[in-house]
Amino acid sequence: MGFREYLQGLLLPRDRHKTLTGLVGVEPVVGAQAASAQRLQFFVSESTWDAEAMNRRRLEMVVTDPATAPHEAGVLVIDDSGDRKAGTKTAHVARQYLGSIGKIDGGIVAVTSLWADERVSYPLHVKPYTPAARLPKGKADPNFRTKPQLAVALVDAALEAGIGFRAVVADCFYGENATFEGALADAGLPYVLALKPSSGVWAPAEAVHTPQEAARELHWDGPNDPGDWTPVVRQFRDGHAEPWWAADVRFGPYGPDKPVRVVVATTDPATLPPLTTWYLATTLPRPGTPHAAPCAPADLAEVVRLYGLRNWIEQGYKQLKQELGWADFMVRSDHAIRRHWYLVCCAFSFCWRAWFSATGPPTDPTSPSTTSDLASPADPDVTSAPARGEHGVRTDWTTTPGLLATDAPSRSWLAGSLDVPLALLAQLVQRAPASRTAGTPRFRRPGPTPRPVSP
Repeated sequence: MGFREYLQGLLLPRDRHKTLTGLVGVEPVVGAQAASAQRLQFFVSESTWDAEAMNRRRLEMVVTDPATAPHEAGVLVIDDSGDRKAGTKTAHVARQYLGSIGKIDGGIVAVTSLWADERVSYPLHVKPYTPAARLPKGKADPNFRTKPQLAVALVDAALEAGIGFRAVVADCFYGENATFEGALADAGLPYVLALKPSSGVWAPAEAVHTPQEAARELHWDGPNDPGDWTPVVRQFRDGHAEPWWAADVRFGPYGPDKPVRVVVATTDPATLPPLTTWYLATTLPRPGTPHAAPCAPADLAEVVRLYGLRNWIEQGYKQLKQELGWADFMVRSDHAIRRHWYLVCCAFSFCWRAWFSATGPPTDPTSPSTTSDLASPADPDVTSAPARGEHGVRTDWTTTPGLLATDAPSRSWLAGSLDVPLALLAQLVQRAPASRTAGTPRFRRPGPTPRPVSP
């Protein structure tokens, strides 16, 4: 019952934040002592179920459902997100940089992984970052892990879960980190990682030192004489298209014929506007270039497409935080915080399940054309607890495409509850990248399964 009640509270609209009292709809102070609130408090803080086992079961269902199954044309997005939290009693909370507010403040940071293609995205794994100040020996503590080291562990977890992807994608925080980039290269995993415009390399004084300087060296006389630039059209879900330009650049150790190439993509090669210019380091080789990389080559349009899929994680954060209460937990221990986060991930996956059930089979050519049902979220196998009471008895789905339930709800206040997850995803889908063109090939990495990534 605890699992079902918690997800129900996350999915239903509430006037207040999705705290424990908000989940059960009781008054914050006195209502915190209500039996319903205490029951959820025990479920998330004291009961003996395993959050990692539950997440593994969730991913098993997502991976085997044709509507959401990952494939080799999608991307594995790595990112981190911080949220304000007061006090010092809650695990992992300290003064640190929080991306959600763009400055240093008291809060908690989570490093996350997400799978995405043009049609769907969903969270995979999450690990909290513990600042050195929270550990007895600081950075020398054996339990200290940097964010890039946590990111490496998330890539390993995705491989272990059988998640297929074309490349690992991340912003410049990870793109300029030698630990993360080196681990991916050693494992033979292709990546598309952002660089800062001023990301410099050693070179003679008269040579080019940054990707922005290299981009300004390229020939450009306008759309009718693009010179070194190649036109790339980016399609968006709302129907509009944006003309972009992309080019390979040479500077330092980078070049189109080198193991790592740098691609510049922009809306205006003449001015390189900061908000619409990307500098991308990638190990995907250029077509026609002799290479020994264990992956298929990628032209400029493919590199831009892959990094464009990273936008899913920014939109997903909005839904996870604003609608599902990612940061609204009222617990303090490490294991309880992880449980809350993975329960939010379950709620998000349920939204996709409801979306495809209501909208019919997917039509994207990169994915199978039929949908299947996810296992019941009440499945007791997601927990290692010997008792099954908190999670209820397994319920077999008997729905048909387009319907989540074939009978009337048992209680009137549950009627129409599916409107919430469907509405939650509506704006997310509208802001997603458009479907790929029919002629775009699907790539698979040849050879054996990539080696696990090691910090």
